[in-house]
Amino acid sequence: MTNNINGKTLLIVENDDVFREQLSKVMRNRGFDTIPASGFSEAEEAIKQRAPAFAVIDLHLDDGSGLEVIEVLKTHSKEARAIILTGYGNTPTAVAAVKLGAVDYLAKPADADEIVDALMAADGVLPPAPENPFSPEEAKRVHIERFLERTDGNITKTARLLKMHRRTLQRILKRSPDMGQDPDIGQDNG
Repeated sequence: MTNNINGKTLLIVENDDVFREQLSKVMRNRGFDTIPASGFSEAEEAIKQRAPAFAVIDLHLDDGSGLEVIEVLKTHSKEARAIILTGYGNTPTAVAAVKLGAVDYLAKPADADEIVDALMAADGVLPPAPENPFSPEEAKRVHIERFLERTDGNITKTARLLKMHRRTLQRILKRSPDMGQDPDIGQDNG
């Protein structure tokens, strides 16, 4: 086991390419040396090569779980400060993440200030509550929009990724006034 934490190195483990790149850019602008990884395998290799001081880890990865990444991180660097960032939050995984050594568990969409506050909070100090928290409906809307973008607006593919029935997704899109307004978004392309 190594304990060689590298300054303000930040491992970002996120399977959504666009979100990972945006978060990397924002965190670099805040002084972090970012190490992007798209899944468990890339994260594991990055940790072995260069144990980061900080980590932002998506819970659901294409090739594993963010909880597994926490385990690997903590075996290589006990001092590393990691948070789980997820759109699929629930109490059992939040408890598991903290037991494994995560310092916080944030629901997507979280902004950069919330992430930095969670990463930099002193031990035992809770980060402040968000000033303008998302309502559950807003969080659902942002989550669906992110998946719609990944599928180029294809309803069938988006529903499949979200593990919901296509008609349910269509009903949600009809109820949400600002989703599906773009003629290319919200249409079933196949």
